[in-house]
Amino acid sequence: MRVMGVDPGLTRCGLSVVETGEGRRVTALDVDVVRTPSTMPLPERLLAVWTAAEFWMDTHEPDVIAVERVFAQHNVSTAMGTAQAGGVVALAAARRGIDVHFHTPSEVKAAVTGNGNAGKAQVTAMITRILGLQKAPEPADAADALALAVCHSWRAPMIARMAEAERRAAEQKKVFEQRLAAQRRGRGHGGAGAGRPVTGGVR
Repeated sequence: MRVMGVDPGLTRCGLSVVETGEGRRVTALDVDVVRTPSTMPLPERLLAVWTAAEFWMDTHEPDVIAVERVFAQHNVSTAMGTAQAGGVVALAAARRGIDVHFHTPSEVKAAVTGNGNAGKAQVTAMITRILGLQKAPEPADAADALALAVCHSWRAPMIARMAEAERRAAEQKKVFEQRLAAQRRGRGHGGAGAGRPVTGGVR
């Protein structure tokens, strides 16, 4: 499975592609950071992120996209920029029929380091070790993009099992509701006089 990890942002948007192997083995294929200056108009910044994302998708042909979910940030403008950048990446993926999965920062940190509150330095160090890189990826956005891809690679089997369980639960619920509706219709078709005792007799 080929996974494209995206650490969304307007000033810096990290992009990565990894490929899964046997067990938990993951190989890094590419990583880069798209930069846009704050002086550039917002539509042009989003276009730059979208164009880069489309190029990566067309070049690497990933099976799935892993994007960081905006969970909570004190800086509202930063959170908005992150969400907007993630949105255009998801749009580019949707146009190509590529599945998109969102992971929170704590999920990524927990998957890579075992600690959902790990710092960026720890994440970078673990990603360097996991992928067997000769040097740590820079800047941190590149390491985060790789961490997202690795996180999804390792969580994918669990996500698939959960999706299958939800699908089966939905099917069972539908069957139960159909049976319940049929029983109600059956009771309603008994007729107005059904079940009433006969009164009176021959005089």
